[in-house]
Amino acid sequence: MKPFRKHVAIAIDGGGIRGIVVTRALALLEDHLQKSSHEIFRLAAGTSTGSIVSAGIAAGLSGSGMHRLYRELGEHVFQKSWRTSLWPLSKYRYPLDPLESALRRYIGDITMGSFWSAKPQTDVVITTFDLVTNHTCFVKPWKEEYATWPVVQAVLASSSVPTYFPVVNGRYVDGGVGSYSNPCYLAAFEASVCLGWDPKETTLISLGTGQTPHTLKPDDAARFWTWEWINPILGAFLQSADDQQVHLVKTFFTDLDFRRFQVDLRENIEMDDVGRMSRLTVYGEELGQKILHDDMEDAIDLKVAMELRPLTTAE
Repeated sequence: MKPFRKHVAIAIDGGGIRGIVVTRALALLEDHLQKSSHEIFRLAAGTSTGSIVSAGIAAGLSGSGMHRLYRELGEHVFQKSWRTSLWPLSKYRYPLDPLESALRRYIGDITMGSFWSAKPQTDVVITTFDLVTNHTCFVKPWKEEYATWPVVQAVLASSSVPTYFPVVNGRYVDGGVGSYSNPCYLAAFEASVCLGWDPKETTLISLGTGQTPHTLKPDDAARFWTWEWINPILGAFLQSADDQQVHLVKTFFTDLDFRRFQVDLRENIEMDDVGRMSRLTVYGEELGQKILHDDMEDAIDLKVAMELRPLTTAE
C-alpha cells in the first residue's frame, strides 16, 4: 500500500447491514497502520450506513468496535415483526427506535458542532434528503445551521431508507435518494474547496459496501411485467450515480490521490439481510486486502460511455 499523503479523507457508501463490509475492512487497515480510524482520517463523508461509520470515526470508535456493533445490533435493528409481515400494507418495515438507542449508547448526545470544536478537528459530511424542500442536505459540523444538530439525529436522517424506516422529523430520508449514495465527490469537494487542502497533499479513500451481481440475461427484460421493472430501474440509477461520482472526482481533482475500493458480491445481499452477516464479514476481509494492496476498482470510463466532450466558449 502506498503511503497516505499529509491529509487523509474517507467517503463511505450506503448499504444498510452491508456496512459490516466497511467496518471489517477498516479494522484491517487500523491493524496495518497501528492507528485508529480517528487518527487516520480528518474528514469523513457518508451516506446512510456510511453516515453511521463516518460519525463513529469522528466520535473515536474503532473499525473493530463498529464491526462488533453491526454484528450485535443487526438483528435488533432489522427485527422481523407484523410490519415486515404486512409490508407493503404497513408504511415502513422497521421502527427506528433500536437504531436510535444503539447510536445514543455508542455516540452519546453530542452535537455535530462538537466535532469541529474538538482537538484535533474532524470534519464530517452526512447526506440526507429533505422531502419538504426537495433537495439533498449536507450536514456538516462547521455550518451554522447544522452545528446544533445532535449527531444521532443527522445519522438517523441519513439512514432512513424509504419503506424500510419511517421519515425523520416529518421530512428527512436516506441521503441516497439523491445522487449521493456514493459520496466520494462530496468528500473531494469538501477537502479541496471547503477545507482548502491541497489535492497534491491529500489522499481520499472511497469505500463501497459491495456491488450486487448482474443476473439478467439477454431478452429477460422483454418479458418483464410492470412491477418487475422496479428493481432494475433502481439498480441502474444507483449504479449510474455511483459511477458518475467516481468519474467527477477523477475529472475535476486530477492531483488528488484518489483510491476507490469495492468488492463484487457473489450473491444478492439486501440491506436488511442479517442472515448473511458472517458472509459480509468475509467480504470485509476481501475489501481490507484490496485496500492494503491498492487493488482499486476499475470504474467505467463515463467520459467515453456518455460521449462527453469539453464545451466550447460559444456553447
